[in-house]
Amino acid sequence: MSSDSRARKAPRVLLVEGSDDLHVVLQLYLRFHEKTDFYISDKGGVHPLLDSIRSEVNVAKRRALGIVLDADDEISARWEDVVSRLEEAGITGVPDGPEPGGICIEASAQFPRVGIWVMPDNASSGELEDFVSRMIPENDRVWPLSESYIDGIPANDRKFSDNKVQRATVYAWTT
Repeated sequence: MSSDSRARKAPRVLLVEGSDDLHVVLQLYLRFHEKTDFYISDKGGVHPLLDSIRSEVNVAKRRALGIVLDADDEISARWEDVVSRLEEAGITGVPDGPEPGGICIEASAQFPRVGIWVMPDNASSGELEDFVSRMIPENDRVWPLSESYIDGIPANDRKFSDNKVQRATVYAWTT
C-alpha cells in the first residue's frame, strides 16, 4: 500500500512539509507517546502541503487533521496561506492569527477537528530548526562547538544563506 493510500484511509493525519519535520515529529511521538495513533504525511514542501489541505479536510471518515509548517520569514503571511485553504474547504471560524498554545478547530458534522502549528513557536517567524534548537539543553557540550564551527565559516565560503544559519548550526550539531 502506498503512503498516499495509507494517508487517505487514516482517521488521524498530520501534514508536514518534509522528511526533517516527519523525523522530528516521530522522535517526539516516540519519546512522549500519548497512545494516539496517527499517520504523518510528508508533503514534500510547503506548497504541496498547502495545496493538499482542501482534499485532506474532505477525506471520508477523517476524524482529525493536523497541520505543521514553517513560518519562514513572515508568520502572518503563512497563517493567511493556511486560513485561505481552510476557508476554501468550507471551514469557518478560524482565528485571525496563530496563538502561542496552538490552534484547534473543533470538529463539525462535515469536517474533522483541525489543529495548526506554525514553526517554530506559533508566534514568531522561523522554521523547524529554530524549534529544535530551543529543545537543546542549556548545558549541552556540543551545541557551542556547532555554533563556533558555523560562525567560523567565512561568509564567501558558506553554502547557506544568512537566514539559514540556525539550520546549519542544528545540522552541524546532529552530525
